[in-house]
Amino acid sequence: MSTSPASTLVLAEPAAPVGTPALWAISIVALVALLVVDFLVTRRPHEVSMREAAAWSVFYLALPVAFGVWLWFDAGTDRALEFMTGFVVEKSLSVDNLFVFMLLLAAFAVPAAVQQRVLLYGIVGALVLRGVFIAAGAAMLAAGTWAFLVFGVVLFASAVKVVRQGEAEPDISRMRSVRLLRRFMPVTDDYRGARMVVRENGRRALTPLAVVVVAVFATDVVFAVDSVPAVYGITEDPYLVFATNAFALMGLRALYFVLHAALAKLVHLNHGLAVILAFIGVKLVLHWAHGIWPAVPEIPTPVSLAVIIGTLAVVTFTSLRARRRADA
Repeated sequence: MSTSPASTLVLAEPAAPVGTPALWAISIVALVALLVVDFLVTRRPHEVSMREAAAWSVFYLALPVAFGVWLWFDAGTDRALEFMTGFVVEKSLSVDNLFVFMLLLAAFAVPAAVQQRVLLYGIVGALVLRGVFIAAGAAMLAAGTWAFLVFGVVLFASAVKVVRQGEAEPDISRMRSVRLLRRFMPVTDDYRGARMVVRENGRRALTPLAVVVVAVFATDVVFAVDSVPAVYGITEDPYLVFATNAFALMGLRALYFVLHAALAKLVHLNHGLAVILAFIGVKLVLHWAHGIWPAVPEIPTPVSLAVIIGTLAVVTFTSLRARRRADA
């Protein structure tokens, strides 16, 4: 007795999740160990040299490549391709995150010696928030395929927001978290090294470093809302979503100092990210519709990777050309 293609499609079981309890435990321990090393490196405030930043950047780029190769042999081509595509998406969004960090550090006139400590606090905050959103996203997906439609709408809204914001600098004084902080605690006029709380005139006071860290945490919330649904558009495996976010975020501190000058030249970055977010939003909506109407086509992961890399290449080319014209 033959089995029809439709029944085969219905009976096909989803791929087994990559993240076993042991792998989750090993990954979290390794992540905490890397964070401890980063805190030890930044314990003594110092200005980061290009050589130091480049060495750490190469290290943090080699880690996901090695993990992708291991995943290729252990879980198969599809899982490895999902991971690498998700990593490219998260790394692209993290570059935009770095651009906002750069504006915040400039707006608060953060001394060069403590900039990497501010970035490290921002990365830790981003990791915690991504973990919360990843767990929430997994719960939504377990509740039903309608979550893909919700994620698609969120990404469309994020794409519109990115285009409307353009290159506008964040208004620090209007951030609710910063205004609330200054209302309840006095703030010193100058930085006191890497300290965030000092005693002045017999009472505790915050340093500007504490204020800028709060501002960075506030921007982390916004980026978490955008990035987690974006990578769920590439893979439904919560562990791979976690891994792509962790690998993309861990190298930001060093990458910031490598790309500090280049970031200002990517004048069309927001437009490229808007295209990527909108594209993944379409992919999610099609995936949701395919579950209800099998005739609706889906976008394969290799096509997604090609579109994302192509968009980033075009944005880089047009940005550099626009910068050269402006300089001329």
